[in-house]
Amino acid sequence: MRKNRYGAWRATGVVTALVTAAAIASVAPAQAQSTAQLSAWVSDGWGGGTITSQPAGINCHQSAWDPYATSDPQPNPTGTCTASFQVGTTVSFTATPDPGSYINDGPTPNPVTVRTGYNFTWVMFCPTDGLCSAG
Repeated sequence: MRKNRYGAWRATGVVTALVTAAAIASVAPAQAQSTAQLSAWVSDGWGGGTITSQPAGINCHQSAWDPYATSDPQPNPTGTCTASFQVGTTVSFTATPDPGSYINDGPTPNPVTVRTGYNFTWVMFCPTDGLCSAG
């Protein structure tokens, strides 16, 4: 921008500056993702139980299942098994077996610091009678 001979700024310089700023803003990178999905996976150990998160959001239950007693497939987990959390949040998990089941492994990892992309934890419940897909 230049001043004209009367000391005033030329209007074209101001317009050029505004257009340039708008062009730069239009190609600026998008803001970082502020939330991400976190999933609790209950493996098929054939036992039953619930995994919950702190802060609240995940409350996922898997019913016990005996593959030798029925030809029906194992039922899908019920409740909220995937939830959104703020990126950077540390989420802790508690696994609680149903009566007649125990925690064979997990929750792993515990806790989880939520990052952009895929976030998960898992747990395996087995029946106390020894019949468990994990051996």
